[in-house]
Amino acid sequence: QVQLVESGGGLVQAGGSLRLSCTASVNIISPNAMGWYRQAPGKQRELVATFSSGGTPNYADSMKGRCTISRDNAKNTVYLQMNSLKPEDTAVYYCHAHMYYSNLNYWGQGTQVTVSS
Repeated sequence: QVQLVESGGGLVQAGGSLRLSCTASVNIISPNAMGWYRQAPGKQRELVATFSSGGTPNYADSMKGRCTISRDNAKNTVYLQMNSLKPEDTAVYYCHAHMYYSNLNYWGQGTQVTVSS
């Protein structure tokens, strides 16, 4: 069982920045994949940014240039730095991990990000 604990959400004005953190209870280095998704009210959950099993960062088109995903393997932690936030970025942000060898997916409890105009 993998536990993912997120932090860093909150309320920010448009144009502001937030950094989300997600700490896993197990080792998250490649080939395990780990990243962030989000779900706005009435919408499907969508990719924000993630590290692939090969360790390559991937970003949603809507977030390219505005966010950076990074990781600290020693702390089993993945970060999402988001800048130039827009009201449409308002959503619950979920940390996700895909464990390569077990082929299982895990989700965090979610952290609310609200961007006011």
